[in-house]
Amino acid sequence: MLLYRIVPVTAFEQNCTLLWCPETREAAIVDPGGDSDRIRQAIATAGIVPTRVLLTHGHIDHVGAAATLAAALGVPIIGPHRDDAFLLQTLPLQGQMFGLPTTAPFTPDEWLADGETLVVGRQTLSVVHCPGHTPGHIVFVDLAARLAQVGDVLFAGSIGRTDFPRGDHRALIESIRRRLFPLGDDIRFIPGHGPMSTFGEERRSNPFVGAGRD
Repeated sequence: MLLYRIVPVTAFEQNCTLLWCPETREAAIVDPGGDSDRIRQAIATAGIVPTRVLLTHGHIDHVGAAATLAAALGVPIIGPHRDDAFLLQTLPLQGQMFGLPTTAPFTPDEWLADGETLVVGRQTLSVVHCPGHTPGHIVFVDLAARLAQVGDVLFAGSIGRTDFPRGDHRALIESIRRRLFPLGDDIRFIPGHGPMSTFGEERRSNPFVGAGRD
């Protein structure tokens, strides 16, 4: 099963996540939002070998160091879904809006779609398209490890914002309830910010999508 280490980066404390296969030590870097030196130090400390950068969506606090790291490590950038292409082309504007370092627009080496799978070493990640926070947001799920990286779709006690360009509150609620919760209450998830939780805990008690909400 995939192992992981969370590396909070930037002033937004965004959860960049290192996922790796314990047998091969091959790794994926998920959502490197910034602080590339800190991420590279965590990689060295873990003794792992990155083979790709994975992106859940196109907001700058999740992709700010993606191109820099990919170039330095000689690995491809994979994801998010093609519907977030417009966000990756507006990264300079996003940087100005949020006070983050300037990031040049880029296009990933590969877009992802719902139902695809990725291999990290000898482990498999499933791709779930979960629009709402952004139209092209995806979630990575290791069904064997019962672990998900959900980006900014779902948080412990909250959900992602939908007041950004092309955000859709109804779509976000549908994504959580119909695409994530059915995967199982026991799945632990790493959100884009803040502490981990489980789908079961959020299904029961989350004030936005939990039991009893319309």
